[in-house]
Amino acid sequence: MTERILFLTGKLAEKRLQRVLDALQPVEFDYEIRNIGVSVAALMTAQMIGRRLQGLEGVDRIVVPGLCQGDLEALRGTLGVPVQRGPVDVKDLPVFFGREAQALSLDDYSMGIFAEIVEAPQVSVDEILARAARYKRDGADVIDIGCLPDTPFPHLEEAVQALHGEGYTVSVDSLDNEELLRGANAGADYLLSLHEGSAWIAAETAAIPILIPEQHTDMPSLYRLVDKFLEQDKPFIADSILDPVHFGFTASILRYHALRERYPGIEIMMGTGNLTELTEADTGGINAMLCGVISELDINHVLATEVSPHACSVVRELDLARRIMYAAKQDEGLPKGIDGGLLTGHERKPFPYDLGEIRELADQITDPSYRVEITPEGIHVFNRDGLVTGRDPYEFFPALKLLEEDAPHAFYMGVELAKAQVALKLGKRYVQDEDLDWGVAVVPEADAEREQRMQSAHDMKAHPTGEYKPAGPTLQARKRKSK
Repeated sequence: MTERILFLTGKLAEKRLQRVLDALQPVEFDYEIRNIGVSVAALMTAQMIGRRLQGLEGVDRIVVPGLCQGDLEALRGTLGVPVQRGPVDVKDLPVFFGREAQALSLDDYSMGIFAEIVEAPQVSVDEILARAARYKRDGADVIDIGCLPDTPFPHLEEAVQALHGEGYTVSVDSLDNEELLRGANAGADYLLSLHEGSAWIAAETAAIPILIPEQHTDMPSLYRLVDKFLEQDKPFIADSILDPVHFGFTASILRYHALRERYPGIEIMMGTGNLTELTEADTGGINAMLCGVISELDINHVLATEVSPHACSVVRELDLARRIMYAAKQDEGLPKGIDGGLLTGHERKPFPYDLGEIRELADQITDPSYRVEITPEGIHVFNRDGLVTGRDPYEFFPALKLLEEDAPHAFYMGVELAKAQVALKLGKRYVQDEDLDWGVAVVPEADAEREQRMQSAHDMKAHPTGEYKPAGPTLQARKRKSK
């Protein structure tokens, strides 16, 4: 007889749960989904279920959300049906039933990225092309040529044409009407930015304008301009301007909300630099939150800058954040457990083993090679001679006797212990012989480059027999130098 499972959920997760179960087909059970009257499934409790759940004829098992609080054994006694906690996240249901996890695709997104070369008048065309290549590699869709007040830009036309020659979509960003016209005449695809006083430029060019208020926060002027372009059926993008924290940030978010409410179908841009550049905090988290707002308001474009040294990975962060938010929105779920690339300083699960498991593993080691692991209790180094625990690499020096006459292995262990200490302090995953994962904050190395470097590290690590692996580039170079 086929088992019948009742899945309990809340309003927000009901459709998502249905999609996950549909994707599991075929399954060896019949099922029913029931929303018991809560918005968030995680707020469900055993007592609430006991009060609200009725009509269990034919139900063989009840599966509740993983965060459901309360005594499920007592609930089983009340309902007369076995009750089981499922996974914390609906997307993990396949694993719960012994299937492979269904990863959400990060191939799609709905937000374009304009990456601004802020100091374009002060750098050569070659440098502009080099910067554009990096921005495109990091995820930019449009290269924005930033003009500077009272700064001559004689090579503006050349820059626009050179970028077009390399296949880039180009925007010109200026407060000067003449520069905007020059950029448009050179073939710029977008102009940033036009207001009521400069809207006439749009009639003289095919470039798509970004429309802003006549004066800062003057939303009626932006509305008039938007209405005019809608009446003329001309393409445009509207931007109500994001302000820095303590200089109108919250009010500016509300203006974006009002703009979207008033014009559900228009394209909107948000410039993120006033937050990422002017807030001394890691930009990955800032961009994640901004992309959450952008996703909820269906904002279509962002203008990004990388001026401050701490904002050096903004374009990569926005590219990943827009993909995560899109995937979560399509899945009607939280932007959690999809990709960890924005967790540059920490990790959700930094410690794969607990201290008991490491002690058990250490008891089984019969060779002299050192293993390194971390848990909340500290760094653990062990081989056949025993296990040593500490929180600072210097604490291990007296215990690592095998390294006294083995400089290469000592160097290797110094590197590994330093990595382990960083991971322990920050709450990051440490894996011996592997780089720490800094997420999207660090440009991934080419596979060949990484393999060569890791081989050099292995050259310095002794085998249990006391011999070394075949010499790689590091040892070969050192031997040549010593001759």
